[in-house]
Amino acid sequence: MTAKTERAAAIRWIQNEMADYGLTMEELQAAGCFDPPPPPPPPPPPPVVCYRNAAGQSWDGTGEMPDWLQRAVNAGQSKGFYRSDSGRLSARQTEVSPC
Repeated sequence: MTAKTERAAAIRWIQNEMADYGLTMEELQAAGCFDPPPPPPPPPPPPVVCYRNAAGQSWDGTGEMPDWLQRAVNAGQSKGFYRSDSGRLSARQTEVSPC
């Protein structure tokens, strides 16, 4: 089937359905069938970075500790050494960070 014949078949199907249910274009418009779709929700904010190393690797503090941080802790480094400033409460923040 070509796109043109598929389109014609779809139009016939819609016309038949409208006739079967006794629907008019005005009723469909009033029901919002032709309204534009709502805008998509905004993307979720990026996770707060609680820990970051010099190579730029980061961890938000949830889930298992990443290998890079586990290796550093095993080598005797403090986890707090890698704590990021973005995980701390600033004067303008109203909520405590998850870090």
